[in-house]
Amino acid sequence: MESGGALVLIVPGPLETSSGGYAYDRRMIAGLSHRGWSVTVRTLDAGFPRPSPAARDHAARELAAIPDGRTVLIDGLALGAMPGEVERERTRLRLIALVHHPLAAETGIDRDTAAELESSERRALAAVGLVVVTSSATGATLARYGVGRDRIAVVEPGTDRAAQARGSKDGLLHLLCVAALIPRKGHQTLARALAKIGDGRWRLTCVGSVQRDPRTVEQLLARLRADGLEDRVLLTGEVDESTLANCYDRADVFVLPTFYEGYGMAVAEALAHGLPVISSATGAIPELLTDGAGLLVPPGDPDALAAALLQVLDPDARAQLAKGALQARIRLSTWEDAADKMANVLRHELLSSELK
Repeated sequence: MESGGALVLIVPGPLETSSGGYAYDRRMIAGLSHRGWSVTVRTLDAGFPRPSPAARDHAARELAAIPDGRTVLIDGLALGAMPGEVERERTRLRLIALVHHPLAAETGIDRDTAAELESSERRALAAVGLVVVTSSATGATLARYGVGRDRIAVVEPGTDRAAQARGSKDGLLHLLCVAALIPRKGHQTLARALAKIGDGRWRLTCVGSVQRDPRTVEQLLARLRADGLEDRVLLTGEVDESTLANCYDRADVFVLPTFYEGYGMAVAEALAHGLPVISSATGAIPELLTDGAGLLVPPGDPDALAAALLQVLDPDARAQLAKGALQARIRLSTWEDAADKMANVLRHELLSSELK
């Protein structure tokens, strides 16, 4: 075990929340603890990034209660919404932001809300010494927020080693999408694309929360009914790890028509199972889909997505993509790699601040 330091991690809502960002936080806690770091988690109200006055007051009290000189890593889902609270503590705490993707990049928010979130996050980011991002793409995006390259450290997520998927055995193309049913993940785009392909030799399983945005779920179900596709699409909701592993094992192709990703952890997980991927050209996804491991389409383009789906219906084309997926699988970083890098980043920031 390495000799680490003391770290306070601030997250909004329960740490057990099912999402890529919270999974990243949990793995970093485990990895840093294994490397000798003492990690204390302080949990804020789940209403962030749109906190109530009471939630904001609670966040201010949590920050104020942290002893002077501590290193504090604040999840961007909270940090971007509390610039004033961060500014008040910047001189006595060693503040670091953890940004998975900018708040204003969320799909489905109106222009005024996006502008408000961007202004708030810009101000909060100016008050921290270092910004940890989960992809180079996110780091480049933060240039518009006034964050220079010298204040950015990239710590990409890791991926667990997984058994290679065996695929379907019934002669149908089994598509798998793993994502919460929220506007940003593009399920409506996927439904529109499937309605265009005019071929019934497929089935789709969508794994992910159906509770976070009921309106999105209702709209998706209505579209599937209108297009006569409801019998070919299964919405499982959230599932346990064993069930999810079975979904990957039975799948032939992974599809994620997302509008925006900071990294694309679900894509990396699919590649870990050797699955070819159809996804959007956003975040780190183009970097993951090297060696012909999948097909990239523009976000929100059902025609391009339909063309990609038609392509993977051909067994020979799908087999070629699967070969690329197996090559990409070999190069995936592990969570051990990610924890090592995070520990090095934090150690370097600690030493740098002590020399100032």
